[in-house]
Amino acid sequence: MDRKPLLSRNVLLIAFSAFFADMGYQVILAGFPYFLVFVIGAPYYLYGLAEGLNYGVGSLFAFAGGKLSDRYGNRRIAIIGNALIPVLSFTGFSSTAIEAISVRATGWWFRNLRSPARRSLYSQSVSRENRSRAFGLLHGLDVGGGLLATFILLGLLFYHWPFRYIFLVTALPITVSTLLIIMTKVPVQEKTEKVVETSREANTAVRGILASSALFGFSFYSLGFPILTVSQDTHSPLLGIFTYTLFMGVSSLAGLLYGRIEIKREIPALGILGYIMAGIGSLGFAMSIYFNMDFLYFYLFISLIGFSTGAIETLEPTIISKAVPSHRTGSGMGRLGAARSMGLFSGNLIMGILYFFSSEYSYTYAFLVAMIAGMVVLTSGRGYHRLTSSSPG
Repeated sequence: MDRKPLLSRNVLLIAFSAFFADMGYQVILAGFPYFLVFVIGAPYYLYGLAEGLNYGVGSLFAFAGGKLSDRYGNRRIAIIGNALIPVLSFTGFSSTAIEAISVRATGWWFRNLRSPARRSLYSQSVSRENRSRAFGLLHGLDVGGGLLATFILLGLLFYHWPFRYIFLVTALPITVSTLLIIMTKVPVQEKTEKVVETSREANTAVRGILASSALFGFSFYSLGFPILTVSQDTHSPLLGIFTYTLFMGVSSLAGLLYGRIEIKREIPALGILGYIMAGIGSLGFAMSIYFNMDFLYFYLFISLIGFSTGAIETLEPTIISKAVPSHRTGSGMGRLGAARSMGLFSGNLIMGILYFFSSEYSYTYAFLVAMIAGMVVLTSGRGYHRLTSSSPG
């Protein structure tokens, strides 16, 4: 019997909390590369360093957030972390690259601290059989907020708002996001949920997901790089930022699609529709640059990457939530966030260095590593389906 319906109070509150959070900080993520490189005048490789710092130290915050949520409660840690994200709203007041990088990173680190707790609270608010659909809904609304954020950014830039005020207004929707988490309740745990802590297949599946997520992080560059690529190609910052808008729109639709369908074989879907498809999108960027193709091809390939991200953000937390015992979900989500962030730390540094020499080198590198990540998860997760299909709901 399904005692936790898909659209429960907690599910709706957390999903819309994600919507408002992304409506806020995605304005800064989309506008930051242009602000740092073209307004402050920092070199391209420094943007790669900024993203590496974001995710490198962020991996420690994600790991700590997972541990703290298991010890002190998912809801409490999610509220504390979310409440401190607005620090990054003051990024636009920075006058030097170091100041801008530091302020934005501080707010982002608190975002990483709250993410495992929020995911754990969310997964415990819905039954096992509904989790892939629930995480699809979460990703759809999450990225939907990010999509709206890019329209806000484009509109304010069109009316020539200075970045300090554009970034500052993001504190309002992030505060609404925190209030929605405060309105959640601690869910009652299902006693029938199978404990898989000692299962060899479960441990193998978890290790495989963590390894492939880290590998994919090595390939999954910040969307600031495509923004810079299209801005340079078209000599238009608005067309460059629209790359982010398109990515968000497709990724949101993908999440909502996965929220409406039941995925039977989650590991193959993650490997093929997630990692490998993202790699093909990066290869498309490299080919577009090398063959000097029309800039509209960039939009085609960023759409492919957006669709693949919808699969990844839906299926990774779903698999972790099913493969670890419920009392350790926070730690599992923390390890997932830390693995991705460690990969992103190195990936963005490498992308920044390669981009300095040749942008097609950077996207070719991303393609190769994403393909390897796909192979790793397909190989290591063979026993996962037998494990979860036999687990009681």
